[in-house]
Amino acid sequence: MIRYWLLLFMLFLTSAAMAQPQPSLKLWYTKPANIQAPEDPKNGWKDDPEWLKALPLGNGSLGAMVYGDVPRERIQLNEESMWSGSPDDNNNPNAFAAQAEIRKLLFAGKYKEATELTSKTQIAKGEGSGHGNGASVPFGSFQPLGNLFLDFTQKAPYQNYRRELDLKDAVVRVSYTQNGVQFKREVFVSQPDQVMVVRLTANKPGQLSFTAQLARPERFRTYSENDQLIMAGKLSNGKGGDGLAYMTRLKALVNKGSVKYSNAGLTVQGANEVVLLLTASTDYKLEFPAYKGRDYVGITQSNLQKASQKSYNQLLSAHLVEYQPYFKRVSFNLFSGEDKLPTDERLVAFKTNPTDQHLYELLFQYGRYLLISSSRPGTLPANLQGIWTNKLQSPWNGDYHTNINIQMNYWPAEVTNLPEMHLPFFDLLRSLTKPGSETARIHYHAKGWVIHPITNVWGYTAPGEEAGWGMHTGATAWLCQHIGEHYRFTQDEAFLREQYPVLKAATEFYMDWLVVHPETGKLVSGPAGSPENAFFAPDGSKAQISMGPAHEQQVIWQLFDDFLMASKVLHIQDDWTKRITLAQQQLAGPQIGSDGRLMEWATEFKEAEPGHRHISHLFALHPGYQINPVQTPELAVAAKKSLDYRIAKGGGHTGWSAAWLISQYARLKEAEKAKASLDVVITKSTSPNLFGQHPPFQMDANFGTTAGIAEMLVQSHVQTASGGVLIDLLPALPSGWAKGQVSGLKARGGFELNMNWQGNRLQQAEIQSEKGGEATLQYAGQAKAVKLQPGQKQVITW
Repeated sequence: MIRYWLLLFMLFLTSAAMAQPQPSLKLWYTKPANIQAPEDPKNGWKDDPEWLKALPLGNGSLGAMVYGDVPRERIQLNEESMWSGSPDDNNNPNAFAAQAEIRKLLFAGKYKEATELTSKTQIAKGEGSGHGNGASVPFGSFQPLGNLFLDFTQKAPYQNYRRELDLKDAVVRVSYTQNGVQFKREVFVSQPDQVMVVRLTANKPGQLSFTAQLARPERFRTYSENDQLIMAGKLSNGKGGDGLAYMTRLKALVNKGSVKYSNAGLTVQGANEVVLLLTASTDYKLEFPAYKGRDYVGITQSNLQKASQKSYNQLLSAHLVEYQPYFKRVSFNLFSGEDKLPTDERLVAFKTNPTDQHLYELLFQYGRYLLISSSRPGTLPANLQGIWTNKLQSPWNGDYHTNINIQMNYWPAEVTNLPEMHLPFFDLLRSLTKPGSETARIHYHAKGWVIHPITNVWGYTAPGEEAGWGMHTGATAWLCQHIGEHYRFTQDEAFLREQYPVLKAATEFYMDWLVVHPETGKLVSGPAGSPENAFFAPDGSKAQISMGPAHEQQVIWQLFDDFLMASKVLHIQDDWTKRITLAQQQLAGPQIGSDGRLMEWATEFKEAEPGHRHISHLFALHPGYQINPVQTPELAVAAKKSLDYRIAKGGGHTGWSAAWLISQYARLKEAEKAKASLDVVITKSTSPNLFGQHPPFQMDANFGTTAGIAEMLVQSHVQTASGGVLIDLLPALPSGWAKGQVSGLKARGGFELNMNWQGNRLQQAEIQSEKGGEATLQYAGQAKAVKLQPGQKQVITW
């Protein structure tokens, strides 16, 4: 009996230690974003500064940026599938005939001739991505849905202004006092009701009077119908005609006062409270080859009608019931104290004194918030800008870059307990296998499927229009890594079985693509590049194409390893798995150069840009696991030298690149260097609304930062000698994070972790397994094995 009460007391102490007060998680400001500032909607390479002060909302399909200006509110609108362009045949039938000659030239060291031939033949047919400016060509661009403007009759000065985004409930709130009246605005985007909700209130009756208008820079018309304001139109198909069709509907529900609709807008007079409901959709469907057919008119009409039957509180309640369970799964607390400083002022202060613990808490959870808001089950995946753009020509078309960017978007999905948000990634991946099989057949006379460094919603899988960056045949393998990762974290065999054909078809392509190196006898990929990087060849030329560059070899090794893991889990052992096993062993592997660095190419070439932003040859360190300090210590040391060298030469100068360095250094247990990279992201690549910057704006820095912080706190990519999971606790905890608590992080093997620490020392860890399993927990040189039954928890004190 005494033992029972002692155990109960220990569990109480554990719960008390884990359930610490959580920090405020609000982005808040004392000034609005100024909608009067000039913008250039067609220049995708220049950010509009005030837009980077607006606050983002989203439900995966519908996005909004709230400015919060007082006399005239602007809510900039986005819809996930608002793409110009259309399906197009970009496969080049002349590519295959030149490949054998290119390989022959490369093996002979004739890089100049090989580069010239590659540049002529290993490119897309047609205009490709339009060199990243594809809004008017078939590739297209992700474009804004438009704007909702609210023009208020009150123009007097205002006081006590506050604008905030609360990450805990995904609601933007604006409040101010004007002429002795307190006005409030609340905005959220509901996933259950598929509607944006705007509530306007005043603390005195009859004070709400305004006009609402819908508009976009081009290709729209507005009209009123059945007490609704409608904006509709068709985007350019990039071929001189109309492409995707869209529709937006707006309705006002008023308490007292009046509302009138016209083709120009709706007008509210003398209301006590107004609730605006906005729905939007397009006719896009993620189905190759048509990508059309959704009943966008009926969808918007039905969603608006259903939402109109609910009260504001009912709409808000449904939104919170759906959103909060996702967000609340993970807490991260560095005990930063009260949140007394506006977010934009915190950023400025951090540049001179980078010790603001609250910014770390906020940025970590902001990345999770943005992923939930831009990628829900059943939607398109988050693109280069998540789901938000205000440009007809988004930077880099706002597309899906597959040489790191879309992958980085989803690095936080599993470890920060948001596996459902990963699912749109796999929907897109599956959709690309059909057009990708055509590209494999036409470009390479190969089986399976292939994709190159860019894709869009129209199934683009051909190389880019320039071979230097567009000949990235490793993209298929890198994308497929996410299949293995999702399974390792979730242990979902049904998912793995569903995705197995995607993995297998990818291995089929590479088995046809790989060739035997005439000198080493190893299997090598090529002609191939190391994404966007270049070298000086022995013949004096500047080149990007070679045989067997490290990145390609590493991603193919990872694909083969994931395929063999999946085959073992699904009890599939046949001639093909035997071939892949043998091929993996024959792949040319990572090499260490004469200066001790991990080599980026199979030969020790001199880099054209020693500080290049891409560190693709370190894929095997992170997000792969072919290189790690436990099993390959010499290669890990060489990887560290490569990282240090690249930074010393100016590397990590873009937001996403600095964010990648956080995880790279965390994998090497270099806590202070990981934190230094995190600080670079904050000081050099973070906007007032915390959006990441390349520059211009690019969302992967946010996702990479969240993933990097998680990597500093827990790692689980190494297998033990018995095949179990090695879970490394606080592997890269910086000295400045002396006290903290984290709960809800996931580890491979299907485990969930809660931890707290003081004085830079782990106090205790709680581990839970949903499906049961074995793992080894490691901290400060101590290892403790655990074996859990399904649903069982275990507390370990250090």
